[in-house]
Amino acid sequence: MVELGGKVYNVLNFGADPKGLNDSTDAINAAITSANESGGGIVYIPPGRYVSRNIILKSNVTLFLDHDAIWSFSTDYKSYPIIETRREGIHHCGIMPLIFGKDVKNVKIMGEGVFNGQGHAWWPIRRSRVNEDQWKKLIESGGVVDEERGVWWPTRNALEGERVFRRLISEGKKPSGEDCESYREFFRPQLLQLYNAYNVTIKGVTFSDSPMWTIHVLYSRHVDIINTSSIAPDYSPNTDGIVIDSSSDVELRGCLVDVGDDCLVIKSGRDEEGRRIGIPSENIHALNCIMKKGHGGFVIGSEMSGGVRNVLMRNSVFDGTERGVRIKTTRGRGGVVENIEVTNIRMINIKYEAVTIDMFYEKHPPEPASERTPKVRGVSIRNITCDGAGQAILINGLPEMPIEDLVMENIRVNSSKGIFIENAVNVKLSKVRVLAKEKPVLSLNNVRNLILEDADYLSER
Repeated sequence: MVELGGKVYNVLNFGADPKGLNDSTDAINAAITSANESGGGIVYIPPGRYVSRNIILKSNVTLFLDHDAIWSFSTDYKSYPIIETRREGIHHCGIMPLIFGKDVKNVKIMGEGVFNGQGHAWWPIRRSRVNEDQWKKLIESGGVVDEERGVWWPTRNALEGERVFRRLISEGKKPSGEDCESYREFFRPQLLQLYNAYNVTIKGVTFSDSPMWTIHVLYSRHVDIINTSSIAPDYSPNTDGIVIDSSSDVELRGCLVDVGDDCLVIKSGRDEEGRRIGIPSENIHALNCIMKKGHGGFVIGSEMSGGVRNVLMRNSVFDGTERGVRIKTTRGRGGVVENIEVTNIRMINIKYEAVTIDMFYEKHPPEPASERTPKVRGVSIRNITCDGAGQAILINGLPEMPIEDLVMENIRVNSSKGIFIENAVNVKLSKVRVLAKEKPVLSLNNVRNLILEDADYLSER
């Protein structure tokens, strides 16, 4: 074990089973409690394979997962408690996050081991996301198929829970505690959630196969995520790698994200509730990261109703993500996204857009500008290269709320489609070079105060 300083609490001394034959929940939580009650210390997890239910973080404790230590979480749905937390931008009940740190401070999660959420027991799988052999194996493993939507569910109860949840949301309601108890397989837990945490460091650890979001930083301040990996198969649903949600002063360095949904995504609550709570995500700095396979490499939204501001993403690689830089919102969200800078990004094999700002993420009828109308302004995207994309740039503002003050400079993209900009004000394209297979390479609609400098828009046709 790396020498960290402080008293060490070895989980083996509290009864943890490194062979994984017995549940180690009580052991690790007892070690954490002992370290906390003594004023702080290091809870040490030596090499081995462990199994537990929820790990509850406490203040002034370092959780150290050593090399060759794999900590997996139980697939027994009934063994997890139901709590209320924010889930996809709205507060309602759900399964407690597998590693949960609420109202904690001075916490570290460090080491070279793996926390495995065993998400395969929870994931609904779309047929379109897997090959025929994978789909056949899913069917043979049991579960139930929603033939209409082409989705395999691990249990019928999970499928029924999804139907109940969709009905409640369409009626403007939230699931009750009884709903979550009855359909707990549907309400998949996050792997790690920091909730109102202060001064947290996560370093070196791998988080794999989360049932839902992998690392969720919620209502927290001063969080560093360093040399950390978030891993899940590309077909796994909602396994966003790192979610910064209504949190501030967050730094990410040297992280690897390879998941089934967005890689790094910044959020701040959804619609009226998000505006009412009104806690923005701000002062966020990400650098030297590698993003692979996810839906988006660097994403803001779509739940951004509390606002997102003062964000810098730089010196990173997006290799095979479906989209590169993505800001997404829609009518009804409200909130302001502003002062966003993305610079020095290398992209490879982007399926859709290399850069997109889309205020039509969901389709809603036009309405007068109000607090429900989102705003995107002050976005700077510089020093981007992309070798292969479905489209170079897609900028799609609202007619009633155009995107404002957008700078794109020193950008080089090879793509199928070129640049489309609609409903934007004060746009500068400088040293933008796009080689597209289709014409027109540059298409503009309702764009005011446009500056074009030293740009090449070429078509192969």
